[in-house]
Amino acid sequence: MIKNSTIHRRTCLKGVGAALALPLLDAMGWAEASERNAYKPPVRLGFMYMPHGVIMEQFWPTDAASFLTSPPPALDSLRPVLDQCLLMKGVSGVPISPFSGAPHALELSTWLTATLPDPDKRDEISISISADQIAANYVGAFTTLPSLELATMPQTWKENQEGLNEAYYSHCSFRSPTQAVPAETNPRNVLDRLFNQKEQGSGRASAGISALDRNMLDLVLGGARDLRRTLSPTDQRKLDEYLDSVRSVERRIAAIELRQKEAAMEKAGVRSSRRHESDSPPIEIKIPEGDRRSEYMQVMCDLNVLAFQTDTTRVCTYIGSTPNGVSYPELGFNDQHHSQTHHNNEPEKVRKVAAITAFNIEQFAYMVKKMHSLREGDGTLLDNCIMMWGSGLEDGDRHTRENLPFILAGRGGGSIKTGRFLPDVKGNQGDLLTTLLTCAGIPLDRPIGIATKQLTEIPANV
Repeated sequence: MIKNSTIHRRTCLKGVGAALALPLLDAMGWAEASERNAYKPPVRLGFMYMPHGVIMEQFWPTDAASFLTSPPPALDSLRPVLDQCLLMKGVSGVPISPFSGAPHALELSTWLTATLPDPDKRDEISISISADQIAANYVGAFTTLPSLELATMPQTWKENQEGLNEAYYSHCSFRSPTQAVPAETNPRNVLDRLFNQKEQGSGRASAGISALDRNMLDLVLGGARDLRRTLSPTDQRKLDEYLDSVRSVERRIAAIELRQKEAAMEKAGVRSSRRHESDSPPIEIKIPEGDRRSEYMQVMCDLNVLAFQTDTTRVCTYIGSTPNGVSYPELGFNDQHHSQTHHNNEPEKVRKVAAITAFNIEQFAYMVKKMHSLREGDGTLLDNCIMMWGSGLEDGDRHTRENLPFILAGRGGGSIKTGRFLPDVKGNQGDLLTTLLTCAGIPLDRPIGIATKQLTEIPANV
């Protein structure tokens, strides 16, 4: 729990008449109680994606006992931190009928939603809020950015499998059932987004916050609640989406004010309660000048690490690549990823797909190892994260989804038991996402997507 997020009763009572309609979250405990407790870093959630599945024989360990000492070839880059990882086999994807002809449009769009699009609204976005945005809605009030969405490639692929909206092809984050969240592909833009607000100076004027801002937000929210009762279901949905945007402004104002307060305290020589004395200093970001995919992906991973390390956000999604249009000349061949996945067991194509998989996992390993090297609180940054790498297909050759590849890294503040391979998990990706958000302390009023249960094998206290 972050000490600076607490609220004194007298402060709350004095401001009740003019307060914004912000929810009183469990994480916003009373200051009188939390001041007696030791600092505990927050839990962060990260998701990193690769399309087209894996070569299963080179991804799945042969047995649980030798997982840590003899990992399969695809996981070799994770060897130094395998004790910080959890691998599980048996997590199934969303059955895609009646969209059997749209495996690639659905592999990414269902990855964090665990939900199929509405078959009656194929040409428009109509799916479900994604797990990362569910988390952002809860923890985003405490950070400058509720969430951070990154991608290696522009989200502009034009293909309409089964008549589905093209946004399904290259988006995995959905703010609402009808709103896809765009991802940033330019690392310089990401760096500016993370820290320009700080560099513009301190005080309300530089942040654009005023009493008028707050009064207008109060009027908008209050009037919208009255208006909603008179609207049709369609207009209610549009209004709800608008209110989601308004609430994001609320969260941003609250986070900026909190950061301004802490900046003023640090300028006066008072150490921020958000940092422990032994915490590692923020990492340095170096923007690559060349076009090597590994350097590009690693700087995006560094930005994810820095955003978590500075508590600029606690939720990040990184689309490492999207279906089709991706090649890896750095690996010594120019064949596109998608064409090689339809290998029909031809050894050379299998070799290339295995190399692409290992390359993508290597970038994930780069990020995880860096997190493990950074001190935070009584442990490491990775100790306080739940990082998930995975794909929306099991086998790109046959488009199967029975055993989706997932790698978890980080202990989630002690909520997850790592250093294991679970060879016979029985569940689906909705079960997995529901479990991970629960481990991160995100309260859910319903399961995510097709979930029917939590995966009890994952938590450390079961």
